[in-house]
Amino acid sequence: MNDKAQSSDWPLPKFHFLVQIEGAGPAIAFQEVSGLDTETDVIEYRAGHSKVFDQIKLPGMIKSGNVTMRKGVFAADNVFWDWFNQIKMNTVKRGTVTISLLDQEGSPTMVWTLSNAWPTKITGTDLKSDGNAVSVEAVEFAYETLTIQRS
Repeated sequence: MNDKAQSSDWPLPKFHFLVQIEGAGPAIAFQEVSGLDTETDVIEYRAGHSKVFDQIKLPGMIKSGNVTMRKGVFAADNVFWDWFNQIKMNTVKRGTVTISLLDQEGSPTMVWTLSNAWPTKITGTDLKSDGNAVSVEAVEFAYETLTIQRS
């Protein structure tokens, strides 16, 4: 049995991934990525001369939700805040966000590419005087198209 067939016997773990954001330097270590979904609107149609009372269903516009990413807060790490603060009068710098699910060797096996993405929301960490957890912030990205590539 070859290695390729043997490696496809088990699902990939979801904890080994890499996020690269155009213009943000090297890959950014995120704790969690959620919202990688897309769907198509359903258009229900019935022709006036149809002898059947059922409607047919046609695919409509494709729509995608926002993608949320969570990461630890580091001192002097203002990449997303600086990007968010560039939003002025309906204009914003857009970039490509690439999320790669990696195999055991660190090679991408599945890649999600968000085109023309920009930060639409940043949620700062919660603060607790009696806690000992790490500070985590969330960044929500809006984007225009989602492409998925499998190796």
